[in-house]
Amino acid sequence: MPREIIQLECTSCKRNNYSLMKNKRKHSERLELKKYCPFERKRTVHKEAR
Repeated sequence: MPREIIQLECTSCKRNNYSLMKNKRKHSERLELKKYCPFERKRTVHKEAR
């Protein structure tokens, strides 16, 4: 199956806050998005956790 569930980890607090589906065939690089972190109460950069 080309789509897999990934976890997004906050770069500052190191917690997994979001889960997304990603197409591994089209996007093989690691995902990096700016999302809201509820623990820090601000928008931070979230990277794809392994």
